[in-house]
Amino acid sequence: MKKFKEQWEIQHNWQLVFPFFGLLILLYSAFKIANAFLEQYGQILTIVATLLVFFILLKITLFIFKKLENKWILKYRWEMIRVFMVFAFTGTSSLYIGRPIIALMGITKENLTPIVYWVLFIIIGLIFYQILLVTYGWLFGQFKFFWEFEKKMLSRLGLKRFFN
Repeated sequence: MKKFKEQWEIQHNWQLVFPFFGLLILLYSAFKIANAFLEQYGQILTIVATLLVFFILLKITLFIFKKLENKWILKYRWEMIRVFMVFAFTGTSSLYIGRPIIALMGITKENLTPIVYWVLFIIIGLIFYQILLVTYGWLFGQFKFFWEFEKKMLSRLGLKRFFN
């Protein structure tokens, strides 16, 4: 445990909650992926596939951590997990919030062509994503990081003049 804490620059035991929940979220994602493909083949095969997918996702995540470690300015390595969690919650939440709002606006697949529907869905989802990203960043104690990230993202979309 001491080696793990040193590797992730964890100074206080409460900070262990982020690696724990990060692994839990990764395991859940692996299960959802394995279950989507192997649901009809039984639970044992799904569990074995879940462990295999979990291992692959963990390797990919650690590789991404290495690549982003120097690019993202964070004080401690364990904060990378917190940032990834914010991105995960934001992406999922923007879909759950966007779908009912699109339906309330009367935008459905039945009354629009599929291309128009998906363009509107993506635009509305992107609006909620921007708001939720900063909100979750604030809730997870990473407001400054996500505010800078948000300004950079919006400037790439041609909206830089709103944040000068």
